[in-house]
Formats: sequence, C-alpha cells, structure tokens
Amino acid sequence: MKARRVSSARYGLFFVTAIWLLVIVPLSALAAPYAAYVMDARTGKVIHAQNENTRLHPASLTKMMTLYVAFEAIKHGEISLDSKVTISKKAASEPPSKLGLRAGQRIALRYLIRAAAVKSANDAATAIGEAISGSEASFARRMNRTAKALGMTRTTFKNMHGLTEAGHLSTARDMSIMGRHLLYDFPQYYNLFSRITADAGVRQVSHTNRRFLSSYKGADGIKTGYTRAAGFNLTASAERGNERIIVTVFGGKSTASRNAEVARLMDMGFRRAPSRAPLRKPVPPVYADVETAPQNPSTNPGSVAGGAGKTIRLVGAVKTSKRPHLRPVTETPEPVLVATVQDKPVTNADVTAALREAVASAALAPPTPSTPEITLAAASASIRPSLRPKPTTTVAKRTKRVVEQEIVTRVSTSGGRHWGVNVGRYPSRFAAEKVLLKTALAEMSTLDGSLRKVVRRPQGFDANFLGMTRETADLACRRLAARNVSCFMIGPG
Repeated sequence: MKARRVSSARYGLFFVTAIWLLVIVPLSALAAPYAAYVMDARTGKVIHAQNENTRLHPASLTKMMTLYVAFEAIKHGEISLDSKVTISKKAASEPPSKLGLRAGQRIALRYLIRAAAVKSANDAATAIGEAISGSEASFARRMNRTAKALGMTRTTFKNMHGLTEAGHLSTARDMSIMGRHLLYDFPQYYNLFSRITADAGVRQVSHTNRRFLSSYKGADGIKTGYTRAAGFNLTASAERGNERIIVTVFGGKSTASRNAEVARLMDMGFRRAPSRAPLRKPVPPVYADVETAPQNPSTNPGSVAGGAGKTIRLVGAVKTSKRPHLRPVTETPEPVLVATVQDKPVTNADVTAALREAVASAALAPPTPSTPEITLAAASASIRPSLRPKPTTTVAKRTKRVVEQEIVTRVSTSGGRHWGVNVGRYPSRFAAEKVLLKTALAEMSTLDGSLRKVVRRPQGFDANFLGMTRETADLACRRLAARNVSCFMIGPG
C-alpha cells in the first residue's frame, strides 16, 4: 500500500511538471520581445538604445504614420479637415479599439483624426486611409514611401491601424524618428496627442495614454499601441525647460510596467542630455502627389505621395496651347495726347504728370459723338534720358495738331487687372480646383491676389487665374512654363 502511495505521488508530480512544460514555458516563450530607444529630440542624437533595429510588431504606433500622411494631404490641398468621409464596410468592421462607425455613415475628417490620435480607433484610421488613397493597399504603399523618405529604413506597413499582419513590422528607432517628424513637421496638430479627451463627432473619447500624460512631468504625447504579438508599446515625448526627450518602448508586459519603463528611460534622457543644444529640426520629405505616372486625377481623387525627389506632374494638363488671337478692333478717330517738347529730353516724371492731368480732364468731360473717350498713352518707355540741361516742358490741350518729336500711342487694357492665365483643362471640377490650389501655392509670389476660377466647357473644366495685369499674367506663365506647367494668357473679355 505504501509503495502504491509513493507511486501515485510521483505520478501527480510528473503530471504537474508536464502541465508546466506545456503551458508555462510556451507562454513565456511567446512574450513580445523588448526594445527601447531614447533620443534628444532637439538634435536627433541617440542617448540610449537596446534592440533598436530589431523588426517587431508596432501595433497602433502605426497610426502615427497614418496621421502624418493625413496632415501632409491636408497641407497640400488633397483633402480638408471639413471633408465628409463616407465610412466603408471594411472600416466599419474593423475590430476594437474603435469609434463605432457604421457603413455608409458620413463624418468630417477632423473627427476621424481625433479618434485615431486620442482613442486609437481602428475604424477611424481605416476611413482616413481610404478617404485619401481609395484603398488600404494604396494607402499602405504611400505610408511605405513616406517612411523611406523619413529615414525609417527597417519599417514596412501593410495597413493603417497596426493590427497584427504578416510583414507589418517596424523598430524602436524608426518609430522614434516618426514621432520626431510629427512633432516638428506638423506642430499645429501635435497638441492632439496630449488631449486627455476629445470630441470625435459621434461622442467624446478618452486618450489611451492618459495615465502617463497625467503622471509624468512635461509629457505631451505621443502614441500607445497594444496587440498580443507586440505587447504594450509606447512612443512618448516630454519637455522640461529647454530639453525635450523622445522615448520608444516595444514589448511591455502591461500598461503599468510599460509606463514605468518609459518614465525610467525619460529620466535617463533628461539626465544625460545637455541643458543647451542647438535645435536641428528634421528635414520634411519632398512632397509629390502621384504614385506612378501617369494617373488621371478624375479617377483617383485621393492623391498619394511619391518618393523623395520625384517631380510633381500635373496630369491631365494640355501639352501645347496656342495663345488666343487678339480680337479685331475697328479704328475710330480719337483725340490724342500731344506732348510738345522743347529741346529734349522729357523725363518719365513729366510724362506721368501729363497723363494724370489728361485723365482728370477726360473724367470731367463726358464723351460725345464728336469727341470719343480718351485712352491714355503708355509713352514713358520710349523716352530716353539725356545729359542736357533740364528744359521746360508743356502739355498741350486736346488738339488735332501733331507737333514734331511728340509721342502718340494708344493705351491698351494691360494696365488694368483684366488679364488672366489658363493652366489646363480637366475632366472634373474637383481636378481643376485641385490644380489651381497647388499652382497657387507653388507660384504664390506672382499669383497672389488673383482669382481662382473653374469654367465649365463642353470638353471639360478650365482652370483659370483671373484679375491680373498683362505683365503679371505674362510673368506667371513664363514662371509656370519653367516648372513644366502648361499655361497660356487670357486677354480682356
């Protein structure tokens, strides 16, 4: 009996050991790997790193790139914060964390951005990507090109939200770079990442990182992430005085332990960082709105960013465009402005004063059938300076007598703002408006003050800038032609 009892006890011990080997060991082996990176945000220099280049699951840290691309699209006029986004079935079916959007629902982009940044809502992130690029695959390609342009050399994105997917990987170093670009490239939106709560349109949402934001002095962002494969991740930033530190941790075992680890690394960063350091902001990537050329803007309203250094091409613009012929004008007898010159020269100031006097007299005397309305002479360009003593100059009254050495010309409408330029014809009003906005931003110095107008034609929609002088219109066309943008001048009428 005693031997049987010993045998039963041993059997029970073996059973417990087997359970431990089959359950406890595999679970520990499946624990997410740890990685950390500490950076001086002012200079971008690394302060501490551990497994920083190991490719791991980023989880919802992915949404930093989703939001970066959205901010870039807003900046360049691809979409606006007030644009209404229609929620797709795919976006509505994303698993939590989510805002609870329904398929077919329409919601402003600004609310989707708040939900993705604050609540880390997966449905909102998917809707943002689809609104900009049309599909998850297209937006993921844009994310990857942007990551490459930012220097995130070991990152590959497959989706907008960060849920676990084969090949969707990043590193602690790359996510720290991402956080730094968000901070410095789009400071106007960075405050989103420090809001404890936010209005997401359909409801108020709370920040997933509110514990760390509330407990660590100077913390003002950035983004949390969690999946079983990734563990508890966090890219955080904090500022104290002149110093700012960015920390990324992958593979935390819980929210509390992850926050404690980030706080420890933050303290290390503030201790080691110099109190004064030059601010060297990262260089934003070169913007281009085409994925592969050519594309038709009418079939792809959500533009995508090209790689660094790609040329922006306005697809759909006409390649050649002849300038319109001037309309025939029936000549009628006109009174002329006569400048009688004694012993040349006449200075530009003299001619200008004479012109002003003529304008004043013409304004006071209404035109009659026998006295047509006066047009001014653009004569100053024909007068050359001389070294002779300044003579006396008189301006004769209106007369039919022509004196020698007088300068008589008819003024065109070029002095008024009756001119414009056309930058192409497009298949849709949206495409024409998009090109107008982009062109205005690219050539702000010459197009500033002009009126952007889309004119519908039987063959499409003309993109025009109106309300310009002839000189300004000519200069704008020459400058746009240097940028490979088709352009022709539009005359008065």
